[in-house]
Amino acid sequence: MPRHVLLIGFMGSGKSTVGRLVGESLGMPFLDLDAQVVATGGRTIEEIFAAQGESGFRAVESAALEALSGSDHAVIACGGGVVLDDANRSLLKRLGTVVYLQVSAEEALARIGDTSGRPLLAGGGVAMASALLRSREALYEATADVTVSTAGRTPREVADSVVTAVGCRS
Repeated sequence: MPRHVLLIGFMGSGKSTVGRLVGESLGMPFLDLDAQVVATGGRTIEEIFAAQGESGFRAVESAALEALSGSDHAVIACGGGVVLDDANRSLLKRLGTVVYLQVSAEEALARIGDTSGRPLLAGGGVAMASALLRSREALYEATADVTVSTAGRTPREVADSVVTAVGCRS
């Protein structure tokens, strides 16, 4: 079994929900990078964005990822933009098996519902989400060891696919 199972993908792809299920199935603790960002930054993600902008948020996110690298075996749900930083992509690959949970922008928005807590989608709706996803897709694919489609699937079905894929790679 890999040291860590790291879930990457666009917001709304199910990283946190699926991550909890994968952790239960593998008997590994679940960690959420966004929760670590809040703990490290001492503020909500929205507050960090408002005070420091995206670059300040990304710096806190990188520090939080680095801090998680010292933890024992875990399933880690990463923020949707963690792959934007070269150093983060390298660190993810060193930490364990990276799984890209693939979702369309439309399905992601349907799952998210209220986007008011998503600073990067403020007022942009589907067009903003589609552009953001397109700008990140190649990074997700290049960073991932495994890609699992979430389209039209329940969190349990996706989690089972992740467990099977990770089991094949151990």
